[in-house]
Amino acid sequence: MPRTLVRDALNATAPSDAIFLQGWVRTRRDAKAFSFIELNDGSSLKGLQVIVDATLPDYPQVGRASTGASVEVQGRLVASKGQGQQWEVVAEKFTVLGEADATYPLQKKGHSLEFLREIAHLRPRSNLFGAVFRVRSRLAYAVHQFFQEKQFFYVHTPIITASDAEGAGEMFRVTTLPLGNPPKTEQGEVDHTQDFFGRKTFLTVSGQLEGEIFATALSNIYTFGPTFRAENSHTSRHAAEFWMIEPEIAFCDLAGDMALAEEFVKYLIRDAREHCAADLEFFSKFVDKELLTRLDFVLERPFQRCSYTDAIAILTQNGKTWEHPVAWGDNLQSEHERYLTEEHFKCPVTVYNYPRAIKAFYMRVNEGDAPGRQTVAAMDLLVPGIGEIIGGSQREERMELLKEGMALHHLSEKDYWWYLDLRRYGTVPHAGFGLGFERMLMFVTGVANIRDVIPFARTPGTAEF
Repeated sequence: MPRTLVRDALNATAPSDAIFLQGWVRTRRDAKAFSFIELNDGSSLKGLQVIVDATLPDYPQVGRASTGASVEVQGRLVASKGQGQQWEVVAEKFTVLGEADATYPLQKKGHSLEFLREIAHLRPRSNLFGAVFRVRSRLAYAVHQFFQEKQFFYVHTPIITASDAEGAGEMFRVTTLPLGNPPKTEQGEVDHTQDFFGRKTFLTVSGQLEGEIFATALSNIYTFGPTFRAENSHTSRHAAEFWMIEPEIAFCDLAGDMALAEEFVKYLIRDAREHCAADLEFFSKFVDKELLTRLDFVLERPFQRCSYTDAIAILTQNGKTWEHPVAWGDNLQSEHERYLTEEHFKCPVTVYNYPRAIKAFYMRVNEGDAPGRQTVAAMDLLVPGIGEIIGGSQREERMELLKEGMALHHLSEKDYWWYLDLRRYGTVPHAGFGLGFERMLMFVTGVANIRDVIPFARTPGTAEF
């Protein structure tokens, strides 16, 4: 008999004389003549009640079906006599596949997020994390759906790279050299020519530069993969390993880039509201009571746009005292981003035209700026509760200005010869952005810590599981 998922059983339109289920015991309640078991297989937030009659030959196995045990059930799907559930299963055959030791840590009580992070191998079985990772799966599908519908091509960019797309130098080194006694040059420095790739290599912080190669051939592409940053940050928004979605669009300017980013965010929210309704209801009840109101607010209203210069004016003229003082030329901090979205505009806002000095070398220099206030065609999409969720820009397609930007960031033209070739052979205006997948999940679920929306968090001092 083929297996039926709990989700499908709960959504059944008619009873069934034969059903076969497999899953894990969430709870068990014994009465004199029968036992009630809540069975969940991860396919839905809600479990399915199974009734095992004491006269059943398999009934002695019920005593082994403690919380966490895996079981399989054959029986009948019937209308439930209890409240709050449409269907239940009357078991005709009940088998325990794997017992759960009495030390099973996920009992029917509240558990702190900190405790659940310590048992990341078991936390997907909890209601909260089952819901988080179902939403994560659905939104990953929606990412591909969005871009495929727009005829973007999916490109796999390398995880191992010799390029620092961000220019910040916070990259993990990849090497096979013996750490205790690496080969040395005549000058006494580590000889990287003897390393596996014959040069310094790192885990990527972005697939953007390689994405530009394909955008200048296929027009519209996107990447979706893991990225890494060796930033010693312990905040709730940062992780050393995270996933990025990075579209790159040929023949596109900053305005087109901002429009695509805003459309993309709304598309993902709308998809989650449609396909993850039960899980979002759970989050709105137990995680963030304002979640659904906020998501619907974002869907119903256009995003605001604000230049960096205007944003600085808003932040400096409101009379607030900031933990991180703000002035033109400074990076916006989380408290500034959240003020703009949560208090001033009260909706998502796209801040654009940032100072050249604080942005990456590849961003297009704007013309006609005031003296001493040179900007680039960069944008950050900020959302309430999170701050920056997307960062992007129009890329510098002009050879001399790109070289100038590389010099300002102390980057070698020799190392980026291929990137310069893209400007040498048929250069075009082009733009793109990066959306942090985990930050998007934080916004959609209301879960406040990035460690709780990625299966296995990689943060400073933590690489277990």
